[in-house]
Amino acid sequence: MRETDRRPLLSRPLRRGHLVALDAAAAVAVSLLCAYAARETAEGCPHEPVWVSWLVALVIGLPVSLRRLRPLTALGIAATGSVTALVTGVIPLFAVLAPTTALVLVLYEVALSRRRRTAALALGACLFGVVVATMGGAALSAGQDQPDALVGGFYVGLVVTLPWAVGRAVRERRAYAARSAGQLARQAVAEERLRIARELHDVVAHSMGLIVVKASIANHVADSRPEEARDALRVIEETGRTALGEMRNTLGRLRSGSGDPAGLRPAELRPAPGLDGLPELVDRAAMAGVGADLEVSGTAVLPEGVGLSVYRIVQEALTNVVKHAAPARCRVTVELGRKRVRIEVTDNGPGVRVLPDDGATGQGHGLIGMRERAMMYGGSFSAGPRPEGGFRVSADLPYEAAGPTGSHTP
Repeated sequence: MRETDRRPLLSRPLRRGHLVALDAAAAVAVSLLCAYAARETAEGCPHEPVWVSWLVALVIGLPVSLRRLRPLTALGIAATGSVTALVTGVIPLFAVLAPTTALVLVLYEVALSRRRRTAALALGACLFGVVVATMGGAALSAGQDQPDALVGGFYVGLVVTLPWAVGRAVRERRAYAARSAGQLARQAVAEERLRIARELHDVVAHSMGLIVVKASIANHVADSRPEEARDALRVIEETGRTALGEMRNTLGRLRSGSGDPAGLRPAELRPAPGLDGLPELVDRAAMAGVGADLEVSGTAVLPEGVGLSVYRIVQEALTNVVKHAAPARCRVTVELGRKRVRIEVTDNGPGVRVLPDDGATGQGHGLIGMRERAMMYGGSFSAGPRPEGGFRVSADLPYEAAGPTGSHTP
Protein backbone atom coordinates (compact mmCIF):
# COMPACT_ATOMS: atom_id res chain seq x y z
CA MET A 1 0.00 0.00 0.00
CA ARG A 2 1.31 3.41 -0.93
CA GLU A 3 1.94 6.01 1.75
CA THR A 4 -0.74 8.30 0.27
CA ASP A 5 -3.35 5.50 0.40
CA ARG A 6 -3.08 4.99 4.13
CA ARG A 7 -6.07 6.23 6.07
CA PRO A 8 -5.14 8.57 8.95
CA LEU A 9 -5.86 7.46 12.48
CA LEU A 10 -9.29 8.37 13.85
CA SER A 11 -10.38 9.57 10.38
CA ARG A 12 -13.92 8.37 11.15
CA PRO A 13 -15.99 8.68 14.33
CA LEU A 14 -15.86 5.68 16.63
CA ARG A 15 -18.85 3.38 16.51
CA ARG A 16 -21.15 2.98 19.48
CA GLY A 17 -19.73 -0.47 20.25
CA HIS A 18 -16.21 0.94 20.39
CA LEU A 19 -17.33 3.73 22.73
CA VAL A 20 -19.04 1.25 25.04
CA ALA A 21 -15.83 -0.81 25.09
CA LEU A 22 -13.88 2.30 26.10
CA ASP A 23 -16.43 2.94 28.85
CA ALA A 24 -15.93 -0.61 30.09
CA ALA A 25 -12.17 -0.03 30.27
CA ALA A 26 -12.77 3.23 32.14
CA ALA A 27 -15.11 1.38 34.53
CA VAL A 28 -12.37 -1.13 35.35
CA ALA A 29 -9.89 1.70 35.96
CA VAL A 30 -12.33 3.58 38.22
CA SER A 31 -13.13 0.37 40.14
CA LEU A 32 -9.43 -0.24 40.81
CA LEU A 33 -9.03 3.38 41.93
CA CYS A 34 -12.00 3.08 44.30
CA ALA A 35 -10.69 -0.25 45.65
CA TYR A 36 -7.35 1.36 46.40
CA ALA A 37 -9.11 4.29 48.09
CA ALA A 38 -11.29 1.89 50.12
CA ARG A 39 -8.18 0.19 51.55
CA GLU A 40 -7.32 3.49 53.25
CA THR A 41 -8.86 4.03 56.66
CA ALA A 42 -9.81 7.36 58.21
CA GLU A 43 -8.55 8.16 61.69
CA GLY A 44 -10.83 6.72 64.33
CA CYS A 45 -12.67 4.37 61.92
CA PRO A 46 -12.44 0.55 61.94
CA HIS A 47 -10.86 -1.21 58.99
CA GLU A 48 -13.49 -3.02 56.88
CA PRO A 49 -12.93 -6.47 55.34
CA VAL A 50 -11.32 -6.71 51.89
CA TRP A 51 -14.45 -8.06 50.26
CA VAL A 52 -16.39 -4.98 51.43
CA SER A 53 -13.80 -2.69 49.86
CA TRP A 54 -14.02 -4.54 46.56
CA LEU A 55 -17.82 -4.64 46.65
CA VAL A 56 -18.06 -0.89 47.19
CA ALA A 57 -15.47 -0.29 44.46
CA LEU A 58 -17.43 -2.35 41.95
CA VAL A 59 -20.74 -0.68 42.87
CA ILE A 60 -19.19 2.74 42.24
CA GLY A 61 -17.02 1.94 39.21
CA LEU A 62 -18.93 -0.57 37.09
CA PRO A 63 -21.89 1.75 36.34
CA VAL A 64 -19.45 3.82 34.24
CA SER A 65 -19.64 1.06 31.61
CA LEU A 66 -23.41 1.69 31.31
CA ARG A 67 -23.28 5.45 31.01
CA ARG A 68 -24.08 5.50 27.27
CA LEU A 69 -26.69 2.74 27.51
CA ARG A 70 -28.52 3.69 30.74
CA PRO A 71 -27.09 7.03 31.91
CA LEU A 72 -29.69 7.79 34.60
CA THR A 73 -29.52 4.25 36.03
CA ALA A 74 -25.73 4.37 36.02
CA LEU A 75 -25.76 7.75 37.77
CA GLY A 76 -28.20 6.56 40.43
CA ILE A 77 -26.11 3.47 41.26
CA ALA A 78 -22.78 5.32 41.24
CA ALA A 79 -24.09 8.22 43.32
CA THR A 80 -25.75 5.94 45.88
CA GLY A 81 -22.61 3.83 46.22
CA SER A 82 -20.39 6.90 46.56
CA VAL A 83 -22.52 8.54 49.25
CA THR A 84 -22.82 5.28 51.16
CA ALA A 85 -19.08 4.65 51.00
CA LEU A 86 -18.20 8.15 52.25
CA VAL A 87 -20.85 8.25 54.99
CA THR A 88 -19.91 4.81 56.34
CA GLY A 89 -16.20 5.53 56.10
CA VAL A 90 -15.42 2.69 53.67
CA ILE A 91 -13.80 5.38 51.55
CA PRO A 92 -12.32 8.14 53.71
CA LEU A 93 -13.14 11.75 52.98
CA PHE A 94 -9.56 12.54 51.96
CA ALA A 95 -9.91 9.95 49.13
CA VAL A 96 -13.11 11.49 47.74
CA LEU A 97 -11.43 11.90 44.33
CA ALA A 98 -12.00 8.21 43.49
CA PRO A 99 -15.85 8.17 43.65
CA THR A 100 -15.97 11.70 42.25
CA THR A 101 -14.30 10.41 39.06
CA ALA A 102 -17.18 7.99 38.51
CA LEU A 103 -19.76 10.73 39.11
CA VAL A 104 -18.00 13.07 36.70
CA LEU A 105 -17.96 10.53 33.86
CA VAL A 106 -21.59 9.51 34.27
CA LEU A 107 -22.95 13.00 34.92
CA TYR A 108 -21.30 14.32 31.76
CA GLU A 109 -23.17 11.72 29.70
CA VAL A 110 -26.45 12.58 31.45
CA ALA A 111 -25.98 16.27 30.64
CA LEU A 112 -25.10 15.37 27.05
CA SER A 113 -27.94 12.97 26.31
CA ARG A 114 -30.88 14.14 28.41
CA ARG A 115 -33.17 17.15 28.27
CA ARG A 116 -32.43 20.26 30.26
CA ARG A 117 -34.91 19.58 33.08
CA THR A 118 -33.78 15.97 33.57
CA ALA A 119 -30.13 16.97 33.46
CA ALA A 120 -30.72 19.78 35.98
CA LEU A 121 -32.49 17.40 38.39
CA ALA A 122 -29.62 14.94 38.07
CA LEU A 123 -27.11 17.68 38.89
CA GLY A 124 -29.15 18.82 41.89
CA ALA A 125 -29.35 15.26 43.21
CA CYS A 126 -25.59 14.85 42.86
CA LEU A 127 -24.87 18.12 44.65
CA PHE A 128 -27.23 17.10 47.46
CA GLY A 129 -25.38 13.79 47.67
CA VAL A 130 -22.07 15.65 47.84
CA VAL A 131 -23.34 17.69 50.82
CA VAL A 132 -24.64 14.58 52.61
CA ALA A 133 -21.45 12.64 51.94
CA THR A 134 -19.21 15.51 53.03
CA MET A 135 -21.07 16.20 56.28
CA GLY A 136 -21.44 12.49 57.08
CA GLY A 137 -17.82 11.75 56.35
CA ALA A 138 -16.70 14.69 58.47
CA ALA A 139 -18.88 13.57 61.39
CA LEU A 140 -17.46 10.04 61.16
CA SER A 141 -13.82 11.12 60.91
CA ALA A 142 -12.44 12.31 64.21
CA GLY A 143 -9.62 14.24 62.57
CA GLN A 144 -11.76 16.20 60.15
CA ASP A 145 -12.91 19.73 61.09
CA GLN A 146 -16.35 20.87 59.98
CA PRO A 147 -15.13 24.04 58.12
CA ASP A 148 -12.54 22.01 56.25
CA ALA A 149 -15.25 19.52 55.30
CA LEU A 150 -17.42 22.33 53.93
CA VAL A 151 -14.54 23.69 51.83
CA GLY A 152 -13.83 20.20 50.56
CA GLY A 153 -17.50 19.72 49.73
CA PHE A 154 -17.54 23.00 47.81
CA TYR A 155 -14.61 21.93 45.65
CA VAL A 156 -16.15 18.52 45.05
CA GLY A 157 -19.39 20.20 43.99
CA LEU A 158 -17.44 22.45 41.64
CA VAL A 159 -15.63 19.46 40.14
CA VAL A 160 -18.98 17.72 39.59
CA THR A 161 -20.67 20.80 38.10
CA LEU A 162 -17.99 21.65 35.54
CA PRO A 163 -18.32 18.47 33.42
CA TRP A 164 -22.11 18.81 33.62
CA ALA A 165 -21.80 22.33 32.16
CA VAL A 166 -19.44 21.07 29.47
CA GLY A 167 -21.92 18.32 28.55
CA ARG A 168 -24.75 20.82 28.23
CA ALA A 169 -22.59 23.11 26.07
CA VAL A 170 -21.65 20.23 23.77
CA ARG A 171 -25.31 19.21 23.48
CA GLU A 172 -26.37 22.74 22.56
CA ARG A 173 -23.55 23.02 20.06
CA ARG A 174 -24.53 19.76 18.39
CA ALA A 175 -28.17 20.82 18.25
CA TYR A 176 -27.19 24.15 16.70
CA ALA A 177 -24.97 22.39 14.15
CA ALA A 178 -27.83 20.02 13.26
CA ARG A 179 -30.25 22.93 12.83
CA SER A 180 -27.73 24.83 10.70
CA ALA A 181 -27.11 21.77 8.54
CA GLY A 182 -30.84 21.31 8.08
CA GLN A 183 -31.30 24.94 7.10
CA LEU A 184 -28.41 24.75 4.64
CA ALA A 185 -29.86 21.58 3.13
CA ARG A 186 -33.30 23.17 2.74
CA GLN A 187 -31.74 26.29 1.25
CA ALA A 188 -29.71 24.19 -1.19
CA VAL A 189 -32.84 22.31 -2.24
CA ALA A 190 -34.76 25.56 -2.75
CA GLU A 191 -31.92 27.07 -4.79
CA GLU A 192 -31.64 23.93 -6.90
CA ARG A 193 -35.38 23.96 -7.54
CA LEU A 194 -35.18 27.61 -8.55
CA ARG A 195 -32.25 26.87 -10.87
CA ILE A 196 -34.04 23.96 -12.54
CA ALA A 197 -37.24 26.00 -12.86
CA ARG A 198 -35.29 28.86 -14.42
CA GLU A 199 -33.55 26.52 -16.87
CA LEU A 200 -36.78 24.83 -17.88
CA HIS A 201 -38.56 28.17 -18.24
CA ASP A 202 -35.85 29.48 -20.54
CA VAL A 203 -35.86 26.34 -22.69
CA VAL A 204 -39.64 26.02 -22.90
CA ALA A 205 -40.39 29.73 -23.34
CA HIS A 206 -37.84 30.18 -26.11
CA SER A 207 -38.75 27.01 -28.01
CA MET A 208 -42.50 27.34 -27.63
CA GLY A 209 -42.35 30.99 -28.72
CA LEU A 210 -40.67 29.97 -31.97
CA ILE A 211 -43.02 27.03 -32.44
CA VAL A 212 -46.13 29.19 -31.95
CA VAL A 213 -44.88 31.82 -34.40
CA LYS A 214 -43.98 29.29 -37.10
CA ALA A 215 -47.19 27.31 -36.51
CA SER A 216 -49.27 30.44 -37.05
CA ILE A 217 -47.34 31.18 -40.23
CA ALA A 218 -47.81 27.60 -41.47
CA ASN A 219 -51.53 27.77 -40.75
CA HIS A 220 -51.85 31.10 -42.53
CA VAL A 221 -50.06 30.07 -45.76
CA ALA A 222 -50.93 26.36 -45.83
CA ASP A 223 -53.29 26.74 -48.81
CA SER A 224 -51.71 29.57 -50.76
CA ARG A 225 -48.00 28.79 -50.22
CA PRO A 226 -47.56 25.15 -49.20
CA GLU A 227 -43.77 25.29 -49.66
CA GLU A 228 -43.46 28.03 -47.02
CA ALA A 229 -45.75 26.04 -44.75
CA ARG A 230 -43.47 23.00 -45.06
CA ASP A 231 -40.48 25.20 -44.23
CA ALA A 232 -42.28 26.39 -41.10
CA LEU A 233 -43.04 22.80 -40.13
CA ARG A 234 -39.38 21.88 -40.54
CA VAL A 235 -38.44 24.75 -38.23
CA ILE A 236 -41.02 23.53 -35.70
CA GLU A 237 -39.62 20.01 -35.89
CA GLU A 238 -36.03 21.18 -35.43
CA THR A 239 -36.93 23.54 -32.60
CA GLY A 240 -38.93 20.81 -30.83
CA ARG A 241 -36.06 18.33 -31.10
CA THR A 242 -33.62 20.90 -29.75
CA ALA A 243 -35.94 21.77 -26.85
CA LEU A 244 -36.43 18.11 -25.95
CA GLY A 245 -32.67 17.59 -26.03
CA GLU A 246 -32.04 20.53 -23.71
CA MET A 247 -34.78 19.42 -21.32
CA ARG A 248 -33.43 15.86 -21.30
CA ASN A 249 -29.96 17.19 -20.65
CA THR A 250 -31.17 19.41 -17.77
CA LEU A 251 -33.17 16.63 -16.11
CA GLY A 252 -30.35 14.17 -16.70
CA ARG A 253 -27.94 16.42 -14.84
CA LEU A 254 -30.46 16.67 -12.01
CA ARG A 255 -30.93 12.91 -11.74
CA SER A 256 -27.47 11.61 -12.58
CA GLY A 257 -26.30 12.07 -8.96
CA SER A 258 -28.81 9.51 -7.63
CA GLY A 259 -28.07 6.23 -9.37
CA ASP A 260 -28.72 7.68 -12.87
CA PRO A 261 -32.46 6.81 -12.92
CA ALA A 262 -32.87 8.75 -16.16
CA GLY A 263 -30.78 6.11 -17.91
CA LEU A 264 -28.33 8.67 -19.23
CA ARG A 265 -24.75 7.70 -19.77
CA PRO A 266 -22.10 10.39 -19.14
CA ALA A 267 -21.49 10.62 -22.90
CA GLU A 268 -25.13 11.58 -23.42
CA LEU A 269 -24.93 14.59 -21.11
CA ARG A 270 -23.98 17.60 -23.18
CA PRO A 271 -22.10 20.51 -21.63
CA ALA A 272 -24.15 23.50 -20.54
CA PRO A 273 -24.68 26.00 -23.39
CA GLY A 274 -22.50 29.08 -23.46
CA LEU A 275 -21.08 31.63 -25.86
CA ASP A 276 -20.61 28.98 -28.55
CA GLY A 277 -24.38 28.56 -28.73
CA LEU A 278 -25.15 32.23 -29.48
CA PRO A 279 -24.91 31.89 -33.30
CA GLU A 280 -27.49 29.09 -33.16
CA LEU A 281 -29.84 31.34 -31.19
CA VAL A 282 -29.48 34.04 -33.85
CA ASP A 283 -30.22 31.51 -36.59
CA ARG A 284 -33.37 30.35 -34.81
CA ALA A 285 -34.55 33.94 -34.44
CA ALA A 286 -34.00 34.44 -38.16
CA MET A 287 -36.18 31.40 -38.88
CA ALA A 288 -38.95 33.07 -36.88
CA GLY A 289 -38.74 36.31 -38.86
CA VAL A 290 -36.30 38.30 -36.70
CA GLY A 291 -33.08 39.23 -38.45
CA ALA A 292 -30.37 39.47 -35.79
CA ASP A 293 -26.75 40.63 -35.90
CA LEU A 294 -24.37 39.13 -33.37
CA GLU A 295 -21.17 40.78 -32.21
CA VAL A 296 -18.92 39.28 -29.55
CA SER A 297 -15.84 41.27 -28.58
CA GLY A 298 -13.13 39.82 -26.39
CA THR A 299 -11.68 36.34 -26.03
CA ALA A 300 -11.78 35.92 -22.25
CA VAL A 301 -12.74 32.44 -21.05
CA LEU A 302 -15.90 32.70 -18.97
CA PRO A 303 -16.70 30.40 -16.06
CA GLU A 304 -19.33 27.84 -17.02
CA GLY A 305 -22.03 29.40 -14.84
CA VAL A 306 -21.46 32.90 -16.24
CA GLY A 307 -21.40 31.58 -19.80
CA LEU A 308 -24.70 29.80 -19.21
CA SER A 309 -26.25 33.00 -17.80
CA VAL A 310 -25.09 34.98 -20.85
CA TYR A 311 -26.63 32.36 -23.12
CA ARG A 312 -29.95 32.33 -21.25
CA ILE A 313 -30.21 36.13 -21.11
CA VAL A 314 -29.64 36.41 -24.86
CA GLN A 315 -32.05 33.52 -25.45
CA GLU A 316 -34.84 35.13 -23.41
CA ALA A 317 -34.25 38.54 -24.97
CA LEU A 318 -34.50 37.08 -28.49
CA THR A 319 -37.59 35.12 -27.47
CA ASN A 320 -39.27 38.35 -26.38
CA VAL A 321 -38.37 39.97 -29.70
CA VAL A 322 -39.81 37.02 -31.62
CA LYS A 323 -43.03 36.98 -29.60
CA HIS A 324 -43.67 40.70 -29.31
CA ALA A 325 -41.77 42.55 -32.06
CA ALA A 326 -41.46 40.28 -35.10
CA PRO A 327 -40.87 41.04 -37.88
CA ALA A 328 -38.02 43.26 -36.68
CA ARG A 329 -34.29 43.74 -36.80
CA CYS A 330 -32.26 42.92 -33.69
CA ARG A 331 -28.68 43.44 -32.60
CA VAL A 332 -26.95 41.30 -29.97
CA THR A 333 -23.72 42.65 -28.46
CA VAL A 334 -21.58 40.77 -25.96
CA GLU A 335 -18.46 42.48 -24.61
CA LEU A 336 -16.00 40.32 -22.69
CA GLY A 337 -13.76 42.25 -20.32
CA ARG A 338 -11.16 40.98 -17.90
CA LYS A 339 -13.56 41.09 -14.97
CA ARG A 340 -17.00 41.79 -16.45
CA VAL A 341 -19.15 40.70 -19.37
CA ARG A 342 -21.71 43.12 -20.80
CA ILE A 343 -24.77 42.01 -22.79
CA GLU A 344 -27.03 44.25 -24.84
CA VAL A 345 -29.93 43.22 -27.07
CA THR A 346 -31.73 45.96 -28.99
CA ASP A 347 -34.44 45.85 -31.66
CA ASN A 348 -36.41 48.28 -33.80
CA GLY A 349 -39.84 46.80 -33.10
CA PRO A 350 -42.65 48.39 -31.07
CA GLY A 351 -41.21 49.89 -27.91
CA VAL A 352 -44.25 49.10 -25.75
CA ARG A 353 -44.55 45.35 -25.13
CA VAL A 354 -47.45 43.39 -23.70
CA LEU A 355 -45.59 40.92 -21.51
CA PRO A 356 -47.08 38.18 -19.29
CA ASP A 357 -47.79 39.69 -15.90
CA ASP A 358 -46.59 37.96 -12.75
CA GLY A 359 -49.37 39.57 -10.72
CA ALA A 360 -47.09 41.60 -8.47
CA THR A 361 -44.48 43.65 -10.31
CA GLY A 362 -46.14 43.96 -13.69
CA GLN A 363 -43.15 42.31 -15.32
CA GLY A 364 -43.03 39.07 -17.25
CA HIS A 365 -41.32 36.04 -15.81
CA GLY A 366 -38.74 36.28 -18.60
CA LEU A 367 -37.54 39.70 -17.44
CA ILE A 368 -37.58 38.50 -13.83
CA GLY A 369 -35.48 35.46 -14.79
CA MET A 370 -32.94 37.62 -16.63
CA ARG A 371 -32.68 39.98 -13.67
CA GLU A 372 -32.22 37.04 -11.26
CA ARG A 373 -29.39 35.64 -13.39
CA ALA A 374 -27.61 39.00 -13.36
CA MET A 375 -28.15 39.56 -9.63
CA MET A 376 -26.92 36.05 -8.86
CA TYR A 377 -23.41 37.21 -9.81
CA GLY A 378 -23.73 40.65 -8.27
CA GLY A 379 -24.39 42.30 -11.63
CA SER A 380 -26.97 44.74 -12.96
CA PHE A 381 -29.90 44.46 -15.35
CA SER A 382 -32.17 46.91 -17.14
CA ALA A 383 -34.87 46.60 -19.78
CA GLY A 384 -37.20 49.13 -21.40
CA PRO A 385 -38.21 51.03 -24.53
CA ARG A 386 -35.60 53.08 -26.39
CA PRO A 387 -36.24 56.79 -27.07
CA GLU A 388 -35.63 56.26 -30.79
CA GLY A 389 -38.01 53.28 -30.86
CA GLY A 390 -37.71 49.64 -30.16
CA PHE A 391 -36.69 47.84 -26.98
CA ARG A 392 -33.41 47.41 -25.16
CA VAL A 393 -32.21 44.73 -22.74
CA SER A 394 -28.89 45.25 -20.97
CA ALA A 395 -27.05 43.16 -18.38
CA ASP A 396 -23.66 43.43 -16.73
CA LEU A 397 -22.14 40.38 -14.98
CA PRO A 398 -18.86 40.50 -13.02
CA TYR A 399 -16.63 37.42 -12.95
CA GLU A 400 -13.09 36.30 -12.22
CA ALA A 401 -10.91 36.47 -15.34
CA ALA A 402 -9.88 33.07 -16.67
CA GLY A 403 -7.97 33.94 -19.83
CA PRO A 404 -6.56 36.74 -22.06
CA THR A 405 -8.78 39.24 -23.79
CA GLY A 406 -8.88 40.26 -27.39
CA SER A 407 -11.53 41.05 -29.95
CA HIS A 408 -13.42 39.02 -32.52
CA THR A 409 -16.76 39.01 -34.26
CA PRO A 410 -18.23 35.62 -35.18
